[in-house]
Amino acid sequence: MRSISLSRTVAAATLVAMTACQRGGGAAPAGGRGAAGAGGGRPPVPVVVAVTAREDVPRELPAVGNVQPYVTVSVRPLVGGAIVGVFFKEGDEVQRGQRLFEIDPRPYQATLAQARGALEQARQQASNAKADAARYARLVKSSFVTQQQYDAAVANARALAGQVAAGEAAVRRAQLDLQNCRVESPIRGRTGAVLVQIGNVVQASQANPLVVVAELKPISVAFTVPSSNVAALRAGVGRMAVIADAQAGRREGRLEFVNNTVDPAAGTILAKATFANEDEALWPGEYVNVRVVLGALRGAVVAPAAAVVPGQSGPFVYVVKQDGTVEQRPVKVAQQDAREAVIADGLAPGETVVTDGQLALVPGARVAVKQRAAAGAPSDAA
Repeated sequence: MRSISLSRTVAAATLVAMTACQRGGGAAPAGGRGAAGAGGGRPPVPVVVAVTAREDVPRELPAVGNVQPYVTVSVRPLVGGAIVGVFFKEGDEVQRGQRLFEIDPRPYQATLAQARGALEQARQQASNAKADAARYARLVKSSFVTQQQYDAAVANARALAGQVAAGEAAVRRAQLDLQNCRVESPIRGRTGAVLVQIGNVVQASQANPLVVVAELKPISVAFTVPSSNVAALRAGVGRMAVIADAQAGRREGRLEFVNNTVDPAAGTILAKATFANEDEALWPGEYVNVRVVLGALRGAVVAPAAAVVPGQSGPFVYVVKQDGTVEQRPVKVAQQDAREAVIADGLAPGETVVTDGQLALVPGARVAVKQRAAAGAPSDAA
């Protein structure tokens, strides 16, 4: 009995000791966390900032443009026959009047010779008929021939003169057909794929072209803008600057065309600008960002585009205050490109805005400036 009681006593003592150890081990971490929380604080967020400035900036209308050839010509044969020569390579730059293809000219040379022979015959007959009519004119006055015979001679001379005119027309047509055996480029441009080769037989004015030539110098860029800008665009046709941001860099052109109809479904209007494109930086089919320069904004407040953050309630910026904390301020953007934004409302010149590090910020957060741009150079800060 005493051994059983002793075992129970030892077990109870062990249980109490274990309970005490568990309580003591849980209390120490709690005390440690409390001490750390009481003495710590959130460190400043490293950011890059820039200073807003007041500048005169172009008033621009952004759009997305599609590059198109200035002129596109599908070259088709005007006469039929076998192709006996191809005088360019696919993708070549060709000049206006340059020979592209040669159609077998021999049938047309024979036709021209035949037309010339018929014309010579008609001329001889017409000459004789004209002489007969002149003789009959003298004889009818002396009553050696009747008036009817004289009228018949005159009519025959006129008919043969008409045959001469028809023969001359046939010769000109044969000459034209022979010239059309030489297929020339109607414009200066760059050729596409060669669609026929030597030995192919073509037909006059066939549906399939021999080659397509596209004029790339100059070149056009087509774009659509809201119909509310129709009046401004119409006033600037032929002189309004249009800027295209291509892969090879910025290119400047001129507004050349505004469509005569607004698209009622989309509320937009089609316009086209022309670019010199001497270096062929703009290539047909590609899309480019277009900016139409409508005028100038005098004394506008500008900030780096990187400072403007899109939000659910609209764009906003983080403004650094004098005490080193930031304020989240909504702004109204008049226009914006990849470099800078024109702020219509919400910012004043000389204010410091955050351009990098916004993701780690909340209103009232303290910041540490890593880099500061000089006043008046917001684009560099961006």
